[in-house]
Amino acid sequence: MKLLILGRGKTGSLVAEVARQRGHEITPLGAGDNPGAAALTVEKLRKIDAVIDFTTPQAVLGNIEACVRAGTDMVVGTTGWYDDLEPVRHLVEKHGTGFLYAANFSVGINLLFEAVRTAAGIFEHHYLGQIFERHHAHKKDAPSGTAVALQKIIREASGKELEIISFREGDVVGMHEVVLDSPNDTIYLCHDSKSRRAFAEGAVSAAEWLSGKKGFFDFKDVWRET
Repeated sequence: MKLLILGRGKTGSLVAEVARQRGHEITPLGAGDNPGAAALTVEKLRKIDAVIDFTTPQAVLGNIEACVRAGTDMVVGTTGWYDDLEPVRHLVEKHGTGFLYAANFSVGINLLFEAVRTAAGIFEHHYLGQIFERHHAHKKDAPSGTAVALQKIIREASGKELEIISFREGDVVGMHEVVLDSPNDTIYLCHDSKSRRAFAEGAVSAAEWLSGKKGFFDFKDVWRET
């Protein structure tokens, strides 16, 4: 596949490395090369099979609009834009493109999502809960998209709105923990990332899975199959 990688940060660079190792042709594009999505022209995107975006919350919506209007498949790992999820869904459906997003492309974190969805039933037994997340000091958004996803899962499964407590320190890759507490015991559901490579491998797998598909997807549609 011919992949355009938006973002030359730590994760974007690793996505490019993983994609090359899997035999894909890579074009990387940093923020300085793409102000206001200006580089994402129809002519340029016509030569691309899929775009993978690991940029910033400020840049991602412009990138999405340009790619979808050009009819180019897109995988988005950038978070911080989910208030616009429904308008993006409608745009994708209108233009008939393939679009896939995730708060986190790690298979492990998606297993945590499933465990938390199951565990949410415990609130019927007088438990309280909180969500904790830690990331590196340079992460742009807080709370993280993954923490917000955990909060949403619990809300939908139980009606409970859990507080998210965020920490930004050092070079922490990403730690997410749901703590469920009662007078009798405490339950900890935790995922601690050791490497960004899991995110990169998941994003490339998502682009491969999306090939030939049209519609609006998230990563749970991928990891259960792969």
